[in-house]
Amino acid sequence: MLKKKPKSLSELIAGQDSTLGNLASKALLREELGNYLRKHIPAALNAGFLHCNLRDDATLIVIATSPEWASRLRFEKELFIRLCADQGTRITNVKIRVGSV
Repeated sequence: MLKKKPKSLSELIAGQDSTLGNLASKALLREELGNYLRKHIPAALNAGFLHCNLRDDATLIVIATSPEWASRLRFEKELFIRLCADQGTRITNVKIRVGSV
């Protein structure tokens, strides 16, 4: 018989030093940054921008929808660095990868 009552998912996420909470926080940051970039890049680039990730070494990973879009987005690295700085996220490098929907 269990001596401790099972915790709800919300309790696990909200717990201090919670691994699950840290993961949820990073996912939210990634989603907010992706939405910000999508909103501020030129409309012509939105079709090729799938999402992004931020590494601990201050590298922004931009996921493109196809190899053709990846090539096009590589020309916009300085734009991504500037937009991240405007948003308050310091990045030092941008890498473009191809993903899938």
